[in-house]
Amino acid sequence: MKVLLAEYAVSIGMGGTFLLEGEAMLKTLAESFTRLGHDVIYTSNDTVLKYGIPVQSNEDNFKTVLEAEAKKCDACLVIAPDELLFDLATIIEENTINLGCSPESSALCADKVKSTEKLLSVGIPAPRIVDKPDGGRYVVKPISGCASEDTRLCSDFVQEEGFIATEYIVGEHLSVSLVCGDHVLPLAVNKQKIDFYPEKDESPIEYNGCLTPYRTPHQQELYETAIAVAKTLGCHGYIGVDIVLGTRPYVVDVNPRPTTSMFGICKVMKEEIGELLLKSCFGGLPESVEINGICMFTKEDLQ
Repeated sequence: MKVLLAEYAVSIGMGGTFLLEGEAMLKTLAESFTRLGHDVIYTSNDTVLKYGIPVQSNEDNFKTVLEAEAKKCDACLVIAPDELLFDLATIIEENTINLGCSPESSALCADKVKSTEKLLSVGIPAPRIVDKPDGGRYVVKPISGCASEDTRLCSDFVQEEGFIATEYIVGEHLSVSLVCGDHVLPLAVNKQKIDFYPEKDESPIEYNGCLTPYRTPHQQELYETAIAVAKTLGCHGYIGVDIVLGTRPYVVDVNPRPTTSMFGICKVMKEEIGELLLKSCFGGLPESVEINGICMFTKEDLQ
């Protein structure tokens, strides 16, 4: 098969940690599909990988290039900021097989208000959304966003357009990585390294890597919660469900696309991530995967 991979940060030449994380995910996927014998094409501004063939793109022409290349390929996977996924997934589905979430599911996951309301309506715990301070502590974050961008912990806030505030849940910061197809396949529980200062009145919250797999007696409960989330939001392909494990698992974010945790998981997972993604579309997903060892990394390690 000819597989197109489109990672947004690499495709438009973003800088900083966005590019580091994007390149790590893209490299992981390109290597996997290549090992499986598939031809890999990837959009890129100036990054050149060991595997696959780059197609020049930039911020101005990315959608045009994506559409043109998708028409030439048998399948495509796009990784991008959540608020862009509806448009990009639509382009893919109009031109080839989409290895990721549908446009509708991507849009629902990206909207933190709608997705939270949907989860709460079926009994899946999530931090409640608050309109004004009521004496507690709060997490303020963009309604659509990724990678903890512009997220902060605070004791007071003023409603800002494009942002929501939720109650702050004390607990372990974890995520569950899944591949969704004819059934939902859990890959691993990951312990997220989240940098923030809860003792301060206000503190930025930043993602800085993870340990995977994270051995916990709550694994089955976490898997069941994440699987319920995937089914409720209609997810497909690789997704990541961010959870704070307090008195019970609280779902704080749903990423309808590959996440940086994949970089670590693929270093210790026997199965090829490329094969799992193809089976999510064509059938044959296994009931479980084999994990040997652990991987721990920070953003600095991705350089």
